[in-house]
Amino acid sequence: MSDPFLDVRDLHVSFETMDGLVKSVDGLSFQLERGQTLGIVGESGSGKSVTSLSIMGLHRGGNARISGQIMLDGTDLVTASDEKVRGLRGKKMAMIFQDPLSAMHPFYTVGHQIIEAYRVHNNVSAGVARKHAITMLDRVGIPQASSRVDDYPHQFSGGMRQRAMIAMALSCDPDLLIADEPTTALDVTVQAQILDLIRDLQSEFNSAVIIITHDLGVVAELADDILVMYAGRSMEYASAHDTFERPQHPYTWGLLGSMPRMDRVRTERLLPIVGAPPSLINVPSGCPFHPRCAFEDRTGGLARTERPEFEETLPGHFVACHLSAEERRRIWETEILPKL
Repeated sequence: MSDPFLDVRDLHVSFETMDGLVKSVDGLSFQLERGQTLGIVGESGSGKSVTSLSIMGLHRGGNARISGQIMLDGTDLVTASDEKVRGLRGKKMAMIFQDPLSAMHPFYTVGHQIIEAYRVHNNVSAGVARKHAITMLDRVGIPQASSRVDDYPHQFSGGMRQRAMIAMALSCDPDLLIADEPTTALDVTVQAQILDLIRDLQSEFNSAVIIITHDLGVVAELADDILVMYAGRSMEYASAHDTFERPQHPYTWGLLGSMPRMDRVRTERLLPIVGAPPSLINVPSGCPFHPRCAFEDRTGGLARTERPEFEETLPGHFVACHLSAEERRRIWETEILPKL
């Protein structure tokens, strides 16, 4: 059996600060195949973006401490040289950043930036690269692409900048596309267009896609599998179907309880998760979610003292929780589901 296209194994990412060591990613593992989409969800500060930037090698040269393995098509990105990672970035893997206005250089036209990214990995003339940039802008739905190619980022609307960022990311047909909050601050109509665009381009290039978001509606639309993160750790990993139909972790229940339902009338008001995410400098002992967990008292004190193992409880369904599988099933069916 061949190795997965992307294989993240026991990834740890931490940062030295004046206040102490920030453990942004703490033992994360997941896999992704070509043509598949993984949704990574969780509240702000759960480690989603740090994970994606680590895969792209954008924490190199700073104060980040990175350990574990990030295997991309057989290459370990953690131990690879800076030159090797730069060669892969853009061609083998690309990223759509959360804020395209700050991710794109304000002093250069949109077309110039796409042309530069394309010529780094392709031995072509500036004229050929310009034609390719216009083609990519046209493919992502930029009107009058032949003239807008010479506009600056501030001359584009938010939705158009996001499309231009997608055009730049896809200009070299990457095998891995990471989209970090690709629909943030966009109206719902543009959101739907962006999601359709990512789906269509993935189908055309057979790319592996990671969607990073706190919006469960986005991952329900796109993802094959969903990874739920909290305090830099994996809380639950399952297919999108199982995550929505048979979630097993109290944190996942909390996320679902905070989400409006469009398919049926809710019997209860939205149920926000009490409290706030923990400091990643002083992560709670045991299960990091236990200070906010409504079912912590049913673990016999284990949630406060012991870190739960990330275990496969059903085929392809992993969860890190001290509650027994039978207890989680009973709570979901009798206490949580009737309120959603």
